[in-house]
Amino acid sequence: MNRKTFHLVSLGCAKNTVDSDSMAQLLLQDGYKAVEKPGQASILIVNTCGFIGPAKEESLNVLQELAVVKRSDQLLIAAGCLTQRYGVEVAQKVPGIDGILGTRRWMDIVQVVRELRKGTHPEPVYHLPDAPTVGIDEHDALRASIAGTSAYLKVADGCRRPCAFCAIPLIKGTAVSRPVQTIVEESKRLRDAGIRELILIAQDTTDYGHDLGMKDGLAQLLEQLTMQVPDMDWIRVMYAYPGYVTDRMIDVMASSRQILPYLDMPLQHAHPKTLYRMRRPSNIEWVHRTLDKMRTAFADKPQRLAIRTTFIVGYPGETDEEFEILMQFIEDIRFDRVGAFKFSFEPGTTSEPLGDPVPAEAKEERWNRLMERQQAISLQINQSYVGQTLDILVEGYNDGISIGRSYRDAPEIDGLVFVEGELPLGELVPIRITGGMAYDLTGIPAGLKTLNL
Repeated sequence: MNRKTFHLVSLGCAKNTVDSDSMAQLLLQDGYKAVEKPGQASILIVNTCGFIGPAKEESLNVLQELAVVKRSDQLLIAAGCLTQRYGVEVAQKVPGIDGILGTRRWMDIVQVVRELRKGTHPEPVYHLPDAPTVGIDEHDALRASIAGTSAYLKVADGCRRPCAFCAIPLIKGTAVSRPVQTIVEESKRLRDAGIRELILIAQDTTDYGHDLGMKDGLAQLLEQLTMQVPDMDWIRVMYAYPGYVTDRMIDVMASSRQILPYLDMPLQHAHPKTLYRMRRPSNIEWVHRTLDKMRTAFADKPQRLAIRTTFIVGYPGETDEEFEILMQFIEDIRFDRVGAFKFSFEPGTTSEPLGDPVPAEAKEERWNRLMERQQAISLQINQSYVGQTLDILVEGYNDGISIGRSYRDAPEIDGLVFVEGELPLGELVPIRITGGMAYDLTGIPAGLKTLNL
């Protein structure tokens, strides 16, 4: 078997996928070849997720499955969020792991492999340095994950927010921003590789540049991207933090044709008392004012503003009254997209003393009610697009139907647009919307009067 082969499994969010692809780049540069089947690889790598309980269980299950079938001439490396926080525990639960690599030093993957190659190691080799070196010691790895003609580009890592339910600061450390020019140069490389959509991600994109001494850092970064990479078709912003969407950022978004009128801003709840217990911004009036301001800024634009958010139901202490306030908030704001999670108890977070008192049945009932309410809202909003023409980024073709996304749809988490006929992959095609469902749209190429292509 070729000793220079690896099989990498990436779990969790897009931010984790960027780290996985960066590790793969470094291995490829060192002469390794990626293979699809675990049995073909000399090195097995699982980039784990450790954000909430179900994600931890999935990561352990994948590691255990690989450990069972691992041959004596193969190495198994557990990397990422779960190992950064629970490295020793992971090794105990998964006998057969050879190396433990934390998320803060993903760039040391080649070093860890070389260490493991030196000889036998009765105990796993742990590589869990505390200090992240984002943007400083990345070995020229492109900090992006490419899927078709879209790419997630990581602008920062870590988080300094005090959210009581979240373990990310424990896992990733504080926020560390990557230099503006590095991000610009990577954006140019992606454009030259045929990327049409650039998706900016971080644990909190609106905190970008704070550690670099920048004021309105995200707005400044967006300005530089639009000036220096003017031929990038779409620029999408994910993971904004409430209270930090500034007037300058709104102006930059509204004045650029490249920056999509789309914002993902996880709010987590709408009742001030719940938000206070979460250690989240609790000024709901700010949310109303800011969304009104954003919608006004885009009112005379060709495309309406699309807002995505996420909520947590069943947070410790959430009463029926608090949940009803959340339900009314959803009705009042009318978000384009909503994701919802049932609270997952995380030991070590500042919410730990609150316990997990809301019964599982109550969480499930609230989650179902919230999603049903939002489904009805999403259906109404989607149907309001019937008759309009939207540019669609074509990403697939199946059984006579082309599949793509509009500016309103981030990859994997939002909806799709289905168009009868075969359209060119990777191209932006104007589509006249003919139907709206709860999550997706249907349409025909602009100019056609029927669906008979």
